[in-house]
Amino acid sequence: MRNVRKLQWVVVVAALATIGISIGCGGGGSGSRTVIQNKGSDTLVNVAQAWAENYKDVNPSVAVAVTGGGSGTGISSMINGTVDIANASRKMKDSELKMARDNGHEPIEFVVGFDALAVFVHPSNPVNEFTLEQLADIYGEGATTKKWSDMGITIPGCSSGEIVRVSRQNNSGTYVYFKETVLGKNREYELGSRDMHGSKDVVDLVQHTPCAIGYSGLAYATHEVKMPCVVSPKSGECVTPSSDTAIDGSYPIARPLLMYTSGQPEGAVKDYMDWILSDAGQCIIQEKGYAPVRPVTCN
Repeated sequence: MRNVRKLQWVVVVAALATIGISIGCGGGGSGSRTVIQNKGSDTLVNVAQAWAENYKDVNPSVAVAVTGGGSGTGISSMINGTVDIANASRKMKDSELKMARDNGHEPIEFVVGFDALAVFVHPSNPVNEFTLEQLADIYGEGATTKKWSDMGITIPGCSSGEIVRVSRQNNSGTYVYFKETVLGKNREYELGSRDMHGSKDVVDLVQHTPCAIGYSGLAYATHEVKMPCVVSPKSGECVTPSSDTAIDGSYPIARPLLMYTSGQPEGAVKDYMDWILSDAGQCIIQEKGYAPVRPVTCN
């Protein structure tokens, strides 16, 4: 029986080798297809999937396996050595950097684009602008703004008048960035929000809920939700979220989009990162509604 099981395993490995699939994180031997493991931010997942799909035409011998799960999930996977590239919509925390280094990994950060973190309301909501203070009074611990009437707003179809706060789960880089930028690092979220797994879920809920307010990456905006401008504390102007206002930093809730590798990338991973930062890769992130790291001319 032992010999039969051994023979079965040999047959499985031989079959995988025949179809050209290498097993392992970033693995790839001679004549095999290299697989790059890429995991993390739900904000970046659509772009990452588009990069992976287009890269097949650039280098057919490399496959990029993309999964979401949130920035924290991707960073944890890099710390544990189970991915080649971690996607993040926030910077790594000091505690995460320490854990990575304790595990023998030196995180290298790449800025691959920029995002304007938009605030969404239902189209029937008459609000046209927010200040950061108003958003903090809605979302922050000890929130004082609990009804739209507290802001002098009446919304058709929102009979209760209660503000339905739509947020992200705490493993999300979007959740962390909104907290630090809008609430402040030392203030927590008010309990009772509806915490969604992904950015698309935030937009879908706001679209169907007249009382709701939510936030997520600009690329998830649709015509079924409204995006009020946000007043910049620096200029005093109310700035609409866009690729341009993310690049120039005039939108007050703009952020870099990041990828992390363990040490300077080499081989197939380096080639892939170089391509992402090339005009071809940057045109793809622009097509997906985010801002490239530099001005690019695209067909």
